[in-house]
Amino acid sequence: MTVEATTERVLRLLGLLQRRLSWTATELATELLVTDRCVRRDVQRLRALGYPVHAAPGVGGGYQLGAGTRLPPLLLDDEEAIATAVSLRLASGGTVAGAGEAALRALAKLDQVMPSRLRAEVRAVHGSTETLIGPVPEIDAELLVTLARACRDAVRVRFTYSGRDGGDRERTVEPVRMVTTGRRWYLMAWDVERDDWRTFRLDRMRTAVATTWRFGAREHPDPVAFVQRSVTEAPYRYLARVRVHAPPDRVRELVPPQVGRVEDDRDGWCVLVVGGESLDWIAAHIARLSYDVQVLEPPELREAAGLLARRLAAMASAAPGHTASVRRM
Repeated sequence: MTVEATTERVLRLLGLLQRRLSWTATELATELLVTDRCVRRDVQRLRALGYPVHAAPGVGGGYQLGAGTRLPPLLLDDEEAIATAVSLRLASGGTVAGAGEAALRALAKLDQVMPSRLRAEVRAVHGSTETLIGPVPEIDAELLVTLARACRDAVRVRFTYSGRDGGDRERTVEPVRMVTTGRRWYLMAWDVERDDWRTFRLDRMRTAVATTWRFGAREHPDPVAFVQRSVTEAPYRYLARVRVHAPPDRVRELVPPQVGRVEDDRDGWCVLVVGGESLDWIAAHIARLSYDVQVLEPPELREAAGLLARRLAAMASAAPGHTASVRRM
């Protein structure tokens, strides 16, 4: 009996033990076309590899795969591998606390050994599945896996990036962490050419390739705080800071992290920092909080709030068949 044949048989034994709660030695021997003694030797091989195989003697006894002190490698068939990859892809969206990053690591490990024919099946499932949320940019699962591996292995990544001006540029970065807001994915990385930390939207990346260039760890900002500051402040024409008479945690429940940043203040107040292309839009969304608000900056936001108040007053007093109109002073 060759080593390859023994290894294949032990893996088949592992698959059988994972398929059903309990097996007798005779049942396993019949399935594997070997003797009961050979089954006992293979069980010892599995135990040596860290698999907790329990044996119950007597009538009704048999072998059972139990829980151990550490997780040994799992043996998945094709259907189980596809189901696991799809589930990990969905879990990586970050809806469960702490699950997103772990799901990405597991997805990267699974993708590394998954045959190409199974990858095609996983892509087919994603391509035919919709979710009941607003339209969001679709991120290729292979891009997520490439970046997850690069973050794990500390290797540089090259990709083509579409900037806000519509132009495409080649970028080389040292990735640290991916952050998801639930609607978009971002990568925090050290931009080699710009010699600074940058945030990149994954839906603007193309032809991402992990290189073999390893980089040393460097001190970096908190990825979540860095990405939040980038997405709530940098892209917008206006940046507003207002004091809100409410506990910070309550305002954070009302304002998504990709929309605004909430800072602790004093005496039951907090500071909300929010960006936007229109001061009217900012005023309307802050008014929806239903808390007392003090405008810190910019001063023009007070004028936008006054105009909004006059519009709402005119709307409330207008009779049916009449149009309420307010002109900007």
